Amino acid sequence: MAENNPVRSRRDQHLERLRTKYPEKKFEDDEEIFGQISDDYDAFEAENGAMKEREKSLSNMFRENPQAAFILNDMREGKDPVTSLVRRLGIQVKDVMDDPAMQDKIEAANKEYLDRLAKSKQLDEEYERNMDTTLNKTLPEYQQQNGLSDEQIDAIGAAWVQIIREGIMGILSPETITLIANALNHDADVANAQEEGEVAGRNAKIVEKMRNSKKGDGITNLNGRNGTPSQKANKKQSVFDLAREAD
Repeated sequence: MAENNPVRSRRDQHLERLRTKYPEKKFEDDEEIFGQISDDYDAFEAENGAMKEREKSLSNMFRENPQAAFILNDMREGKDPVTSLVRRLGIQVKDVMDDPAMQDKIEAANKEYLDRLAKSKQLDEEYERNMDTTLNKTLPEYQQQNGLSDEQIDAIGAAWVQIIREGIMGILSPETITLIANALNHDADVANAQEEGEVAGRNAKIVEKMRNSKKGDGITNLNGRNGTPSQKANKKQSVFDLAREAD
């Protein structure tokens, strides 16, 4: 008997792909779902556009100099690039090496290549050192100091990777803008909330004092002469006096 496999809708299939790609997100409403689809489509268009520009540049180069395509194909097949250069362009190596001006150009080009190679190696080594520090020191210490769970640290890492990916592609998505804006405004929001709490506390004290002053305690004030309340005691306190006492 054939198994009864329910056919999932295209919506459910797409949701599964999104949740697999972005495990830190829930995608529980259409706004979040279609927002992410739009961001992914923008990223795809940007990447596709960059790829087409590179292809166009290579196509123009090969059209203007067909021999370059043959040289690259030789290199792809593992052939020696120098012999391929001579074979395709007919360069006389002896004549080149005997030309002082050409020797200077070759030396400068070779120095540029060696410098680029050394710089690339240096960047790779620096990347490895920094990544090791980030993963094994910075993140664990931050997690411990702020009492974060492994899931929260994973979410931070995923957001970091997303920002880097967008930066490489030259993209700044609305989601990332919101993330950065919230981070920049966090301290100001905390300060405002603290100030509002302090003001609310002072107001509560003022209201309480005003209520108590209206009720009275039923005892005659003996600060005046012959049991007569003094002028100071009879003086009604203003809201500003109560506010000063509430501080």
